[in-house]
Amino acid sequence: MRGLLRTLATVGLIGLATPAVTCDLALVLAFDVSGSVNAEEYRLQVDGLAAALQDGSVSEALVRGRVAVMVMQWTGTSRQHISLPWRRIESFADVDQLASDVARIERGWRDFSTAIGEAMQLALINFDDVPDCKRRVIDISADGVSNEGVLPQDMRPALDAAAIVVNGLAIESDVDGLVGYFRHSVITGPGAFVISASDYTDYPRAIRQKLLREVTDQLADIGSSEHQAIRDRR
Repeated sequence: MRGLLRTLATVGLIGLATPAVTCDLALVLAFDVSGSVNAEEYRLQVDGLAAALQDGSVSEALVRGRVAVMVMQWTGTSRQHISLPWRRIESFADVDQLASDVARIERGWRDFSTAIGEAMQLALINFDDVPDCKRRVIDISADGVSNEGVLPQDMRPALDAAAIVVNGLAIESDVDGLVGYFRHSVITGPGAFVISASDYTDYPRAIRQKLLREVTDQLADIGSSEHQAIRDRR
């Protein structure tokens, strides 16, 4: 179905090239590469994220909102890295390129701790580069609690002051009560939420669900008749 949307956009039958806003959403995708993540689990993360970005509903929303996306990996104190700097998604080709680049991200670290608050810090300062985006969201995935560096709950005042929402994906393979920890200590902002993955094999399903919830909010701004027409084409 996405092929049909590409064709319609090319001939000008739908207005994907001229969305109503310059940038609906600035989205940081931050994934865990701490010592608890083995090579297979790392691969499940990057491949699962790449596949989720190419989901028909997700990719449509990314294009329509000209979403700005940044991808980062993180682990212990002072070990956070922007793997893919901000890029604007203005076409389905941009989505495909982003997904391809995500799948090729090389892991930066293997045997370090979990510093969720410091991952938030790096994401926070980079939103200055996308000032025109209406919404700001950090999408952070982890399989454990923060055990090093700045506490994630101590980042909330700065994040709230910058109107940044933090959503969580809790991978519950090793830590009981991780969803509760995310709710209490990690997520923040209006409408913030946590999605649970039972383990890393469940991550692809969970990250798709999470992205759908985060990026398709913008479709509420589309006129109801146009929105229905798009739904009918799927």
